[in-house]
Amino acid sequence: MHKRLGLIAAVLLSAFASLPFSDASAAEPSHPAVVSDAGADEGRAGEQETTRTTDHTLLIHGQTLHYKATAGTLILHDDAGHATASMFYIAYVADRPKGARQRPVTFFHNGGPGSASLWLNIGAFGPVRGATATPKPTPPAPYAYVENQESLLDKTDMVFLDAIGTGYSRTIGAGKDAQFWSVDGDVNAFTRGIIRYLEKNDRWNAPKYLFGESYGTTRSAALAYRLHVQDIDLNGVVLLSSLLNFATEQPGLDLEFINIVPTYAATAWFHHRVPDRPDDLAVFLDRARAFAEGPYADALAKGDGLSTAEEDAVAQKLSSLIGLSPEYLKRNHLRVDMERFRKELLRDQGLVTGRFDSRFTAPDTGAVGTFDPATDDPATAGVNSLYLTGFRRVLTEELGYASSLHYRPLFNAVIEPQWDFHHKAPGIDAPLSTANTALDLAATMEGNPNMKVLSLNGYYDMATPFFGTETDVSHMLLPPEIRRNLSFKYYSSGHMGYTDGVALRAMKVDLDRFYDQTN
Repeated sequence: MHKRLGLIAAVLLSAFASLPFSDASAAEPSHPAVVSDAGADEGRAGEQETTRTTDHTLLIHGQTLHYKATAGTLILHDDAGHATASMFYIAYVADRPKGARQRPVTFFHNGGPGSASLWLNIGAFGPVRGATATPKPTPPAPYAYVENQESLLDKTDMVFLDAIGTGYSRTIGAGKDAQFWSVDGDVNAFTRGIIRYLEKNDRWNAPKYLFGESYGTTRSAALAYRLHVQDIDLNGVVLLSSLLNFATEQPGLDLEFINIVPTYAATAWFHHRVPDRPDDLAVFLDRARAFAEGPYADALAKGDGLSTAEEDAVAQKLSSLIGLSPEYLKRNHLRVDMERFRKELLRDQGLVTGRFDSRFTAPDTGAVGTFDPATDDPATAGVNSLYLTGFRRVLTEELGYASSLHYRPLFNAVIEPQWDFHHKAPGIDAPLSTANTALDLAATMEGNPNMKVLSLNGYYDMATPFFGTETDVSHMLLPPEIRRNLSFKYYSSGHMGYTDGVALRAMKVDLDRFYDQTN
């Protein structure tokens, strides 16, 4: 499993104790009336598209929205017209006055690779949301589900797409898993799925957006370019917990260690392992950034040529930022990978921190790297079950969709080991052996100079560190006038930042502004 991704974005992929949605009696949408049922699910992914549409209402901050929810499949075809895959989706489309312009439409997808899109749906922006106890573990059922005041439906219609092999999405006909389980094959599938949705629902003239999380950001960057060269220009791309360039994790390279220092610093700050701890986290992290890309990077670049005096000085400064002893840092040649940091920071308490949200802790009972991070991380305790339960509830009780297929929320253990990370980036003659889709995003932004990109980041996300995202984006080498189309927002949360109710509310404010400015 890839070190940074084993999550999925979703993963699994954070609310504080002040989360207002803890009462299971909270109001929920009324039971829907079925308005159409264009084809029954036969328990297998056949070549006939299925749709199940229901009517609903949602009250968001005093505004009542009437919308239709559709669960169904999109049949993908190759260039010869042969059916190759059935892509499952759930769409929420709000009513609009007759004659009004088309509403924006956003295509959401989670990561992995190997994750379905239920996390962004039930966890974040769909009409119904599961209430977590983040940053504490969420207790088992019965869970609380509420009308989502942070839903984006008041700003955009939403289409949640499941990658082939996840959720109910399957290969059919001439399709084979291998053709979809790769960077470029996956992008090709999403391109065809989005085009099919636009065709089927006559949404060609709608403002269009992509919203990806974790590996979904890798996908979104390449997908934006693939759509652009097919004359489909986007209004915006939202990247949540990004990983665009996999080349940083090659053996012998030090960028991985540099990129994660500010996240280590945030974690040490939260757990009070920083001497003379400042009150302002953002100012403290600016210091960590400056040290990471300056003296620390310079020291690592010297390799064995680093003098003892230099090593001592860097170890002392690094210790003051990330909470590990200078002796431990020197024993590890100033390079501490994520799993070792998680175990070392609170070793005296017998605790390990979360990787997806390092505010979480759990008893340290296993060896480094022993467990599946997507299911055994302290930050995911209770959250996976909450979201899967809520998704199944909404799908059957609210949307009336049934299938005898096994729904695959997280299929990482099967898909990721088979994933082909080669990628043919624009301007590169041969496929890269490890994907860097920041190149695709740069080419898209230059080709579509009106497209805006919003990067959302959690301070406590070790899976996709925020400084790594900043580094990837800063090396896109965009002209200044294009660089202004990129913006960053930060939250006191983790990889799945939306699991934290406080962070989700802040995210909603930032996203509302983004949509208002881009369509």
